[in-house]
Amino acid sequence: MELDDTDRRILTALQKAGRMSNAELSERVNLSPSACHRRVNRLEGEGYIRDYVALLDARKMGRPTTVFVEITLSGQADELLDAFEKAVARIPDVLECHLMAGSFDYLLKVVARDSEDFASIHRRYLTRLPGVAQMHSSFALKTVFKTTALPL
Repeated sequence: MELDDTDRRILTALQKAGRMSNAELSERVNLSPSACHRRVNRLEGEGYIRDYVALLDARKMGRPTTVFVEITLSGQADELLDAFEKAVARIPDVLECHLMAGSFDYLLKVVARDSEDFASIHRRYLTRLPGVAQMHSSFALKTVFKTTALPL
């Protein structure tokens, strides 16, 4: 299915405020409520809308520190990559894990209470990940811009 302008308006509106009612959404995108509802159901069914979530404030949740961790593995065998990926997915403080092209293998986004908490996460979890040869951590000083909305 190809997205038309109406689908894009619906997706844009839902990315900004996913809890709005169908009536409010239909008004924002200039569609009847029933047509809007059918389109949203189709977008959900075809996987364009994957899920609805609540985005929490990291500071209010006591996790204001963001650390990006570059990890280089000792090898590239499928078994090692699989073992690493399974193990890192079990660490609750890791929000994102990306397999990278370039000078390191994985980039992790980790949240912590402070530098001492990150040191504990590092000792308890990160140093025990399978196949890690090198690790470099960078603390974010300030989040200048952050969004979950994909460009449409």
